[in-house]
Amino acid sequence: MLLVLESFGLNHVEAEVYIYLARKGPKPREDIARVMKLPGIRSHQVLESLKKKGFIYISNETFEIFAALNFSEAVDMMIAIKDEETKIMRETKRELLSCWLAINQRKKQDTT
Repeated sequence: MLLVLESFGLNHVEAEVYIYLARKGPKPREDIARVMKLPGIRSHQVLESLKKKGFIYISNETFEIFAALNFSEAVDMMIAIKDEETKIMRETKRELLSCWLAINQRKKQDTT
């Protein structure tokens, strides 16, 4: 499970925190930091990164309770991200090949 999450862009600690929240349910920052043995600043960085990536959200603003995105939704999100990356790579490939052909044409013209 950790390797799959890491292959989708989470670092090891982020993957562990996501799995913890997915299994245990919503938890306050302090509980996450204590159980995962993360110092204050590190827990803040990890939780903010997971939130920014869309894997967790704050379920209660007043008490800052963090919850994991449903695993099925997280997988769907990861697939959508990879699909978009593949689309960009295909578009980039076309541009690169076009540039490469133009360079080769100029090279041929320069040698004649």
